[in-house]
Amino acid sequence: MKFLSKIVFWVSGWSLNNNWPLNVKKAVLIAIPHTSNWDLLYARAAFFLMDIPVKFTIKKEVMVGPLGWLIKVLGGIAIDRKRVPGGRKQTYTEAMTTMLKVSEELVIMVTPEGTRSYAPKWKSGFYHIALGADVPVVIGYLDYKKKEAGIGPVIYPNGNMDEQIEEMKVFGRTVKGKYPEKGIR
Repeated sequence: MKFLSKIVFWVSGWSLNNNWPLNVKKAVLIAIPHTSNWDLLYARAAFFLMDIPVKFTIKKEVMVGPLGWLIKVLGGIAIDRKRVPGGRKQTYTEAMTTMLKVSEELVIMVTPEGTRSYAPKWKSGFYHIALGADVPVVIGYLDYKKKEAGIGPVIYPNGNMDEQIEEMKVFGRTVKGKYPEKGIR
């Protein structure tokens, strides 16, 4: 995959800014801004090139057959929304928090906008996952104007979610997505 990623970056003219913090083995990685289906290709290639073992979550029902194999190779991990005490299904947030707590090394990538369209309010699950698992939020970005993929600030959740998400958005406003009008404002 690393070889294919080099080809993708070479052909498309993209470069890397690899600032991954050396002491971080577990994190929630937010990929911003998310404005295009192309984001997955460039982000996935960038993380292969940076040797960051990024995973993304997907429903376990999708992880079957050839498609399941391909998703797994790309970093997909199945979420099992099993029943928890009380009979209800666990949420994705609970499942990802548990995954991070029990893993020695795990970086889970999410898109906080939850859509490729402009989203004035981010989904907050990523923050709750990081806070609950006591891991940092690392900002991964794609700047289509500079053709640069990289790692931005590292935020350690302190419970002041609105303030810290705004801090992340301030950085996000400095990078341009494929469709800037859909990006962070």
